[in-house]
Amino acid sequence: MEQLSLDVRLGIYALLGIAEGFCFFGAIIFLVISGLGASKNLHAPLLHSLLRSTMNFFDTTPIGRILNRLGKDIDVIDQSLPMSFRYFVYCVEHIVATLIIILISTPIFAIVILPLALFYYASLHFYVPTSRQTKRLESINRSPIYQHFEETIQGLTCIRTFGKVQEFCKLMESAVDRFMRCKHSNILSNRWLAVRLEFIGNCVVFCAALFAVLPPSWSVAVSAGIAGLSVSYALNITETLNFAVRFISELETNIVAVERIKEYTEIKTEAKWKIDQFKPKKDWPSKGQITFRDYSTRYHPKLDLVLRQLNACISPAEKIGIVGRTGAGKSSLALALFRIIEPVKGTILIDDVDISVIGLHDLRSNLTIIPQDPVLFSGSLRFNLDPFQVHSDQKIWMALELAHLKTFVSGLTEGLQYRISEGGEDISVGQRQLICLARALLRRSKVLVLDEATASVDLATDSLIQETIRREFRDSTVLTIAHRLNTIIDYDRVMVLENGSIQEFDSPQNLLANRSSLFFSLACDAQIVS
Repeated sequence: MEQLSLDVRLGIYALLGIAEGFCFFGAIIFLVISGLGASKNLHAPLLHSLLRSTMNFFDTTPIGRILNRLGKDIDVIDQSLPMSFRYFVYCVEHIVATLIIILISTPIFAIVILPLALFYYASLHFYVPTSRQTKRLESINRSPIYQHFEETIQGLTCIRTFGKVQEFCKLMESAVDRFMRCKHSNILSNRWLAVRLEFIGNCVVFCAALFAVLPPSWSVAVSAGIAGLSVSYALNITETLNFAVRFISELETNIVAVERIKEYTEIKTEAKWKIDQFKPKKDWPSKGQITFRDYSTRYHPKLDLVLRQLNACISPAEKIGIVGRTGAGKSSLALALFRIIEPVKGTILIDDVDISVIGLHDLRSNLTIIPQDPVLFSGSLRFNLDPFQVHSDQKIWMALELAHLKTFVSGLTEGLQYRISEGGEDISVGQRQLICLARALLRRSKVLVLDEATASVDLATDSLIQETIRREFRDSTVLTIAHRLNTIIDYDRVMVLENGSIQEFDSPQNLLANRSSLFFSLACDAQIVS
């Protein structure tokens, strides 16, 4: 009978072990699936919000802060948060099971649970908010490290040229020191907690052992085996209590990452990408007429207007030069055309279509700009010229020839498959601008904006490019933002901006004939006239 009883007990023990294994496996699968789903539901809206956010957001938000959200915070949600939750649940179950075993073996232990629980709660109540704030400070002071590192990499050439390496090293050391001070405070708070939890754990072990050996008149008589089980479980409770508080703190701290990600999913985004009820015709713009009607805009609601009550009509296929001193609003005009900045009042019409009511994709995909700071992506040269693969190699080579790049590309071993590094750092700025010109030649838009497109090429190449633009875009409306006035001296008209307003808008010949005109003074500064 005793043997049978032992077999039954061993069988029950084995079944419990198998059940524990299945439960553990199921819990892990549930945690992984739930964690991945939650992470996806946070990461996708975050990425969408960042890609669709306004330029004002990037102008006012340090790049290190954005990298911190996409890097550390996402890593916390993907890995740290699920693991903290798992271990917290495990610790709670272990503590409850331990106390139940001790109470069953020595019921008198119940009299010390309340004071120990109160002391435990007091320690927890003080530690968790402190730890949460030190972790928050860690996160805040981590962003400047990322930002400084990013800026150092981007400006490494200038830093070495001006001999400022040591200064930038000191700035990095200062940023790391600020971060480590927060890290050190967090470690100190952990040590403070560890001492108190060791005290609670030692009290549990002491009381469990004491009550197990009390005479029967003081407590319920227990066997040596039950007393040993009670004490052995009590010996492990110190570590479990420590981990429980640690994981409670980590849960509260890591939840901040969710809060920070959610904050970025709710940032202000640009207008809708597509608006079906206001979709322009497929061949829009067919003429390229641009009309400004009392148009005003600013970069931020709290800033002054950068463009003020613009009223102008640009005829189809007209070549317009846009000039003015620094800060006059030349680049802002280009940004307004692409709705990078939205109007405060007034409208811009392209072929009698109000650009503020159509989708951004319909607007931007039908305009072309060659920027002052050309942007190239990591990938093949062909990808940078034709990312959507809609043009044949023959057309691409023709565009390269017109952009005076055929000789350069033909000399490359890989040809069109030449791999361009990130940002196009392996080729000159002038070549990057010529690649953007070739891209524009492939698109053949009815509206072309040139923002100092030839600022980084020599005068001979500049002259050839201007000739190409006049010939190949003779049926397109061309707006050229120029500092070299000689490049727009033969344009149809010149728009002279000052303080965001149109001061003069006439042919270059008429403006130069008026010696009191602002354009004449600019031409004198450029030594075009005397």
